[in-house]
Amino acid sequence: MTAVKFTHELTYDATPDQVFAMLADPAFRAKVCDAQGVVSHEIELTPQGEGFLLVNDQVQDTAGLPAIAKKITGETTRAVVTETWTSATGGTVEGTAPGKPTKATGTVRLEARGATTAEVVELEVKVKVPVVGGKLEALMADNIKQGLEVEQTVGTAWLAGEH
Repeated sequence: MTAVKFTHELTYDATPDQVFAMLADPAFRAKVCDAQGVVSHEIELTPQGEGFLLVNDQVQDTAGLPAIAKKITGETTRAVVTETWTSATGGTVEGTAPGKPTKATGTVRLEARGATTAEVVELEVKVKVPVVGGKLEALMADNIKQGLEVEQTVGTAWLAGEH
């Protein structure tokens, strides 16, 4: 079995420092969860050196997932996303579903691009289920991308002063 690898970029009309400050704000993270339709969330964000540690423990509704995925997830699923920013420019990210054979790991970084900043997320998604694992990995990767698109929409509004 091989993992699905993907890169997704979120672009903001702001400096890297402004984007980092937004990402390091628990209120922003909560707003993203609300916009994503998360059933419940618990966010712990702890400054560490030049960066921070984020643990976003959430319960997600699985409505709309194919039956094969629901056999693994149930009506809701718990997801724990951990971001370890070692500096204001990037770090690592890991997403797990406790008790489920799924995992996403990779990196996140901020890149200045002229007057904009790109938040670049590179992930490897792995679902350890015989036969259908590849299909489930693609589905999981697509759901993560959709979540990142919602985050970018919320982030764009946040940076424009809509808190």
